[in-house]
Amino acid sequence: MPDAVAAAFDAFPSPVRARLLEVRALILATAAQTPGVGPLTETLKWGEPAYLTEASGSGTTIRLGWPKPEGQTCAVFVNCRTTLVEHFRAHFGDVFTYQGNRAILLDASGPLPTEPLAICLAMALTYHRRPR
Repeated sequence: MPDAVAAAFDAFPSPVRARLLEVRALILATAAQTPGVGPLTETLKWGEPAYLTEASGSGTTIRLGWPKPEGQTCAVFVNCRTTLVEHFRAHFGDVFTYQGNRAILLDASGPLPTEPLAICLAMALTYHRRPR
């Protein structure tokens, strides 16, 4: 993990950091298991950890954040100009809470819905390779 990204994770409160590190691990594992994605670039976008498919160009950026600094909710952001959140809602309905057309919101406590989240992450990581 690049130093700047590690510093961004360190700035989150402990429960938020732990949950977002779980999501980071799932992003990296999903990228490794999804054909055509290739290596990810881990960087900061708007001061938050971001994951880009620069090498393959297969997907859109996934960004991790803390949308309400007073709360215990984490966010998995995607580009709001994509149809991804619409597809997430269609496939997983009430499995997740959503923020408009830009994010899946996750509680920092409780079990992580790993399987549906991995599917959403794979959809984002291959967004540019899917037919419209």
